[in-house]
Amino acid sequence: MTVKDFLKQRAVNIVVGGNYELPNWLDAQGRPRNFACRTSRVSPFRMIVAAPVVGRVGDQITSYFGDFGSLEGRISDTTAGEFLLELNMTGAMRQKMADKLSWLEKKLKDASVQDARRQARIIPAVPHSALTLADGSIHSCFIIDVSVSGAAVSADLQPAIGTPLAVGACIGRVVRHLPDGFAVQFVEPQNRADLERRIARPPQLRVPGVRLAREPAQDNAVPDADEAGTG
Repeated sequence: MTVKDFLKQRAVNIVVGGNYELPNWLDAQGRPRNFACRTSRVSPFRMIVAAPVVGRVGDQITSYFGDFGSLEGRISDTTAGEFLLELNMTGAMRQKMADKLSWLEKKLKDASVQDARRQARIIPAVPHSALTLADGSIHSCFIIDVSVSGAAVSADLQPAIGTPLAVGACIGRVVRHLPDGFAVQFVEPQNRADLERRIARPPQLRVPGVRLAREPAQDNAVPDADEAGTG
């Protein structure tokens, strides 16, 4: 099935965070790489997943979502920054998924339900952005969450701790590695009202690690390691 066809089917538009593994994507120790991801539309048969590394049609995916548990499936279609995952489930599993989705849909409509954590850290509406490294290379990335002081990011690369870079237009340094990405501390606290605008960039159909021609100077130019010091 294609993403276009799925958008015409009955499903729940819901954001659920999780992580996934792609075949043949290994870390420096030869272990499977974990990437963060987020659903945008889910049914008991398939789901659209926003992700930093999309994979290829036919790839078998192992994933985990806090509200759904462990899920396996196959990529049937891809778009910029997203893939359509066909879920491998028994009839009983699909019924359980349908019940869960029904409950989550009702919860979404309950205005009294508040997520206190989001007052401190923002789950951006547009999860895709770009990392600009000090050498000028640009890599697409996925924003797990963000605050005025930093961001949790998932990408095809895992920069060393201390690496200066920009997430969108926000300059910072890598301060910690996460199971499915890394944490960046901004050099300066950001204005909360402008944070999502400054952090988000639409997904680009680029080959990871390919250096692009520099664009005219903007406020997201990355300084060298000395200039980007956090003290």
